[in-house]
Order: sequence, then C-alpha cells, then structure tokens
Amino acid sequence: MFHLILTMLTAQTMTNINNVKFKYMRSLAFISLSILLAACANTESKQEKETTVEVKDTVPVFILKQDTIKKTVELPAELIPYENAVLFAKIQGFVRAMKVDLGDRVRKGQTLAIIEAPEVNSRFAESEATLQSAKARWASSKDNYERMLRASQAKTPGIVAPVDLERSHNLMLADSSTYIAAAKQSQAYKEVSGYLYITAPFDGVITARNADPGSLVGTNAMLLTVQNNNTLRLRAAVPEIYTAVANSSENIDFRIDAYPTQRFKAVLTRKSSTIDPATRTELWEFEVSNKDHQLKAGSFAYVRIGMQRSATSFIVPFTAIATTQERKFVIKLKDGKAEWVDVRQGMTVDAGVEVFGNILAGDTLLRKATDERKPGSTGFWVVK
Repeated sequence: MFHLILTMLTAQTMTNINNVKFKYMRSLAFISLSILLAACANTESKQEKETTVEVKDTVPVFILKQDTIKKTVELPAELIPYENAVLFAKIQGFVRAMKVDLGDRVRKGQTLAIIEAPEVNSRFAESEATLQSAKARWASSKDNYERMLRASQAKTPGIVAPVDLERSHNLMLADSSTYIAAAKQSQAYKEVSGYLYITAPFDGVITARNADPGSLVGTNAMLLTVQNNNTLRLRAAVPEIYTAVANSSENIDFRIDAYPTQRFKAVLTRKSSTIDPATRTELWEFEVSNKDHQLKAGSFAYVRIGMQRSATSFIVPFTAIATTQERKFVIKLKDGKAEWVDVRQGMTVDAGVEVFGNILAGDTLLRKATDERKPGSTGFWVVK
C-alpha cells in the first residue's frame, strides 16, 4: 500500500514539473519572437534611412590657369668636320711619293702625293710639239696672206690675182684653226698631267692614308682623307614638337663623354627648314670653334637648348589627362556635372604637360581623370 501511494505521488510530481517546463518554454518562445520582430523592424528602418541619404564622391580638382612654357631640353648631337674631302687618283698609275702621313696638318695647295704615269707625260710632250708645228704653219700662212694683201692694194693693177689672194686667205684660216685645236689639246694634256699631283683642297689634317709608294692606283682608289677641324659643325635632330618653339638664345652649350666635367659653347647658324619623314625631326646645325683642337670630329655630344613658347599656355598635371583608344581628354566640372573635353598635348615640363583644347582660364578640372567617370555624372564632393 505504501508503495502504491509513493508511486502516485511521484507521478503527480512529474506532471507538475512538466507543466512548469511547458509554461517556461512557451514564455521563452514568445520573448524570442518579440526580439526578432523588433530587430527586423529596426533593420527596415535603417535601410529606409540609408536609401534616403545621397552618397557623394570626393574628387580633388584644380582651377585652370595660363602660364608661359619655359624649359631646357638636352638632345643627342654629333660633331662633324666643317669640311671633309676624300682624295682619289684621277688617272691610273703608280704612287711615286707620299709626302704626308696620318695626323699631319696641311695647307691649301700643298702637294700631298705624286703619281707616276709615263704615258701621260708622253702625250703631253707630243701635244706640245704638235702645238709648236701648228703655230709655225699658221704664222707662215698669215705672213703670206698679209704680203699678198698689201701687193693687191698697190697702185699697179694685176700684180696679184684675186683667186690667189682668196686661196692664201683660206689657207691662213685653216692653219689658224689647226693651231687653236692644237692649243686646246695641249692644254687638256697639261691639265691631265696636273692630276699626277694630289694637293690639299683646304687647310686641315690628314685623317686617313690608304696608299704607299709603289702602289698601283686607279680612278676608284682612295688615297687620302683631309678634314678641316679648326671649326666643327654640331648637328642635332630636333623633334617636330620643338621646331616652332622660339629658341631662347642662339648661343648654347653642350657636353661630350670625353670631358664629362666640361661644357663647350656653340652658335646656331642654320636649320634644314624641313621635317625628316623618317624621324619626324628637323636638323639644326651649330658652329663650334676648335682652334685648340681639343674636340674631335665624329664625337657624340649632348646639346642643351633653351625653349620658350611665345604665347601663354595651359599646364595640367599628368594625371589630369585620360587616354583611350579613341581620344585624349580632361574632365571639366560645369554646373556640378562632369564634361569630357578633348585636348592635344604639347611640351612636358616638371609641373605637368601643356594642353590645347576647348578650355579656358578659370575652368575647374579633375586632378585625376578616368574614363570610368562618364559625362553628365553628378554627386561630387569637390576638394581643392
């Protein structure tokens, strides 16, 4: 009996405990559902607030100003002799004497080499003999004609027949022509014999010697090279973009690798006045005094030229220009909207690059242009 009562009490207790647990779980579920509904309501409220706030993009800008372009460019150049002559043998023969050697300084008209060609001397001597013979015949026929002419003009008629006078006159003219032809031929052989002597065409220095005494030379054989390096030419290829820029001074300076700590002076003397289609450059030539012969022809040089634009220009930072496959442009802010403006680039300086286009002083441009910022876009937070 006691056991039965104990079992009944235990069952009643468990029932009460289960009821308490059920009530507790129901309360906990209600509280969780309330919290979840409140969180959803807060989230929706935040999203609604965020959609009502306009998001602005912060962009750095600058105000466009006019400026004068001034810069100094260093361009590669080359030193060449003021005069350069390659001396060839004009006739075939043997070198009898070479009177100069490599590095010798020569004067204009100085004999540099002598070529031996016996047949040339023989022809010249023969032409001289032919000339003397023709001269003697012409003098004789001339004297005969003059005597017959004087006799025919005497008061006694019939002393000289007219036909004889005419014949003597024609003979004199023929001998005169023969004499003139012989003189011309003799002069030609004399000039040819002068080709045996190779002389300096100007003051300079021997820079090459390609023959020695006894060598057989012909019309295609180079004997010597003479250069006038008392004055040198400095030639620089100036890019097309700089050709219209006013040169700040005709006097420039340059350097060469042989003397890295020195700078030398040069004077602008001439321009080619044409653009090389292969390199898109114009050739500028400067003259360099080289009396002390410190500089060598053929050396590479680096010339420094001052450039200055005659009118004012616009200079923008490098990042202010956007480049695509179709165009180059800057982005201008007008009435709070982005506007693409096509530009052309000019010279570059330390501050940026020169641009030309439909832009004016006082325009507001973006410091960093990109094609991702489309024309007409708004919502800018401008930072200067």
